[in-house]
Amino acid sequence: MRFGVMIGPERGDSARKAARMLDDVRWAESAGMDTAWIPQVPTDFDALITVALMGTVTERIELGTAVVPLQPQHPIALARSAMSAHAATNGRLALGVGPSHHWIVQDMLGLPYEKPAAFTRDYLEVLNAAFAGTGGADVENATFKVHNPLGLTPIAPLPVLVAALGPVMLRIAGEQADGTVLWLADERAIGGHIAPRINKAAEEAGRPAPRVVAGIPVCLCRPDEVEEAKARANRILGEAEVSPNYQRLLDQGDAKDVGDLAAAGDEEMIAARIRQFIDAGVTDISARLLPIGDNRDELVASKRRTREVYAQIAADLRR
Repeated sequence: MRFGVMIGPERGDSARKAARMLDDVRWAESAGMDTAWIPQVPTDFDALITVALMGTVTERIELGTAVVPLQPQHPIALARSAMSAHAATNGRLALGVGPSHHWIVQDMLGLPYEKPAAFTRDYLEVLNAAFAGTGGADVENATFKVHNPLGLTPIAPLPVLVAALGPVMLRIAGEQADGTVLWLADERAIGGHIAPRINKAAEEAGRPAPRVVAGIPVCLCRPDEVEEAKARANRILGEAEVSPNYQRLLDQGDAKDVGDLAAAGDEEMIAARIRQFIDAGVTDISARLLPIGDNRDELVASKRRTREVYAQIAADLRR
């Protein structure tokens, strides 16, 4: 099991956001976290640049993107950026990618959002060729015709994880990638839908068992504050639920919204919920620390208490 935290996006001006994110990743490494996952959202920092920046203040922790959308950039451009960040962090990048959602790709960027699974399969073929260390990528498929020399090679194995929600995407992730990065997937969705499909696809392709990274909100609070924590999760983290992709994933489980995914309550309640995710087939926990409070001081104190308890739970569950 690997235990990690999501870092960002942060509110405020860019300089302050960068400083807070660096403080958070310093804490994550000092607290023994295995991973830190940096979301790539349409309105905020570039995740790979953030990874490279975080590499300057850390030495050990794996730094992952969750996730870089594929459509806005050519796979060779992404491969160059990823290998650059991988080198800058001394081989600690985990590249999470995905075909994003129609409301980002089509509505915000004005790009086509047609056959995203087929596009992802073709994209990964180019990306994997670029990462193979052969000095270039020579790939022709239905989407790309690439004959591109490269002076870059990964300085260490560079895991690629795909945001895979449906059966076709899970098969692609199992066959061509090292795992999946999830959001809005509860224990039943993971145990009955995600883990069996991606594990079967990887096994049939002769690949190692894939990583299954579950992103979940975590909030330390009194048992009588759990509903407040869930309501806050829905208020600040619930925008993605409008996506049909996520709605179909929610239908695979018991959760109706992001609040239902939260590991909220006292230390025993949080640990019990995390164990349920592990029992469902998760290999990595990516905790979105969720503070509660009525003012900034209370929110800061809540975040600190939550992360310290989460770090202790992670240490206990590794034993």
